[in-house]
Amino acid sequence: MLKFQNKVVLVTGSGTGIGQTVAKLFAENGASIVILGRRKEPLEETKKILEEIITRVKSGAKVWLFSGVDVSDESGVSEMFDSLKNSNVNVDVVVNNAGVSGPVTCFSNAPLEEFKSTVAIHLTGTFWTSTQALKVMKPGAKIVTISTFFTEERPFEQRPYRFRSPYTASQGAKNRLAELMSWELTDRGIVSIATNPGPVHSDRIYKTVYPKAAAEFLRTSGFEDLSPAEVDVANREIVGLLGEDEKTVKEGIMKAATSVAKIKSGDVEKISQTLGRLLSKIQEIAEKVQKNTSFMIADRQFLSQMQVAQTVMTLADDDIAKILNGKVIPGDRVFYPVKPQIATAAPVVQPNFASQVFVFAVDATDKSDVDRVLFLAQHVESNGAKAVCLVSGAMPKDQQEAISSKFHSHIVNLKNPDEIQRWLGAAKGIGKIAAVIHITGKVPENIKIVDTSRASWDALVDKFINTPATVLQSAFEMFVPGGRKDPRLYKDAFGTTVIIGPDMPTGAKISGADRARVEVFRGALRPFTTTVNQELSDVLKSKVRSFLVLPGGVDGKESDNKKIAHAINYFVTEQARSSSEVTFCVDETRE
Repeated sequence: MLKFQNKVVLVTGSGTGIGQTVAKLFAENGASIVILGRRKEPLEETKKILEEIITRVKSGAKVWLFSGVDVSDESGVSEMFDSLKNSNVNVDVVVNNAGVSGPVTCFSNAPLEEFKSTVAIHLTGTFWTSTQALKVMKPGAKIVTISTFFTEERPFEQRPYRFRSPYTASQGAKNRLAELMSWELTDRGIVSIATNPGPVHSDRIYKTVYPKAAAEFLRTSGFEDLSPAEVDVANREIVGLLGEDEKTVKEGIMKAATSVAKIKSGDVEKISQTLGRLLSKIQEIAEKVQKNTSFMIADRQFLSQMQVAQTVMTLADDDIAKILNGKVIPGDRVFYPVKPQIATAAPVVQPNFASQVFVFAVDATDKSDVDRVLFLAQHVESNGAKAVCLVSGAMPKDQQEAISSKFHSHIVNLKNPDEIQRWLGAAKGIGKIAAVIHITGKVPENIKIVDTSRASWDALVDKFINTPATVLQSAFEMFVPGGRKDPRLYKDAFGTTVIIGPDMPTGAKISGADRARVEVFRGALRPFTTTVNQELSDVLKSKVRSFLVLPGGVDGKESDNKKIAHAINYFVTEQARSSSEVTFCVDETRE
């Protein structure tokens, strides 16, 4: 009898790549397979391959195909699991594999809708697939989530992944979600594990990620006589030409040159020659990135898709799964040294905020968040600054009034970048803005994520990931007007942004589940912040910075707002802009 005979394995994003390879390996070992994805044609090809395997190994297994299912789509995923339940199909293993590259560009240039879409597919897709799968899972079932090594923290380090801010945010949260589910599903006897494979041989990384990253390097600086905007227009059409035959490349470059000529005066033939050199440079940089990555690996080899599939199947083993429940398995093999990114208390600096403005974007959860805002606003004003509070319209009226009665305030929709930018512009009329500080509020207590409705989950993702991203991007555009279209304007520009929260839970007896629930969202903000800062410092050569303060600690004590105030004193200094430390756990101590 084959190892997974009479078992059912569901693999998301199974039409191509790693997902298809995982499905094939489980079929080789006797499993029936549920395949799903957005595109019908590759899924039908996968189904054909799986049925050939099933016939060859004589397992008697089945294949269920669900096309047009985007894992981020609430109804599509729910209906798929309802269909399986109505057919009396029990799923033994769920493999969360579906993903997209997302925008491969500096965060300051990333369209917010694409940012949110990437988070929705990677993070919300994992959440909704996993929780809806509970309808058809029994004790002993496993959830195996495939994530990335770029989001894992080492002592004092957080690996950044420039040009991939929504990817790192969602993947970091996904790792922590896998850990949380292990706590919350214990009483159901279901195991949750994540695995972080390193670089994997795939068309996505060779044809999309590396070339687009190379193209982004060239967009930020311009190329020869092309402005960043002109390079951007060209890149959209020429990056996909890599690897094509000479005739296709020539025709594609001429088409791109015609597009560039519409915004740039000049001869199309001459522009096409420039674009030919641009494409060659993109290929050169992409190959260099790949080579540099390989030098971080002992044997200089990327993993094969089959090796990832073998890892997943090993984690689905009954005995191994019980041992590793709740773990994120580091399979990356990559030695990726970075400068220190994470600190505890900030250096003590004497504040002098005369004639400056501090803008607080407030999305409080409870009274203690409001008290924090009042304390910090009073702190900056007592040191000569003016505090302006942009208060979320989603907050209760009494909390809004507690802030607006004491400080210059406006009720704002913090999900709307145009509205934020309008009020930031108004704040500039009061004086020079030293910092934009976003208070996320706390993660609600006494909730169980696996039992959370989709609407409640989406609200959490908005509050702790999408809204901070919206506030930061709006602040960047305020500090560097026009910087999105011309990133050269970022060079030597000044500005400070700060995200504060969410807090670790407080109390004498804090469970592992309580901490893990908050870590889902802290796990998004750590790699997001360090990624954004690497882009600002190393790529854009800017002195604009974004800092992250994560209040509270594992001891359950209340956070000390004085320590946060000391950190703000430091964040607006030249010393802070010159340091690689951007995430501050102000209430923690580390030896």
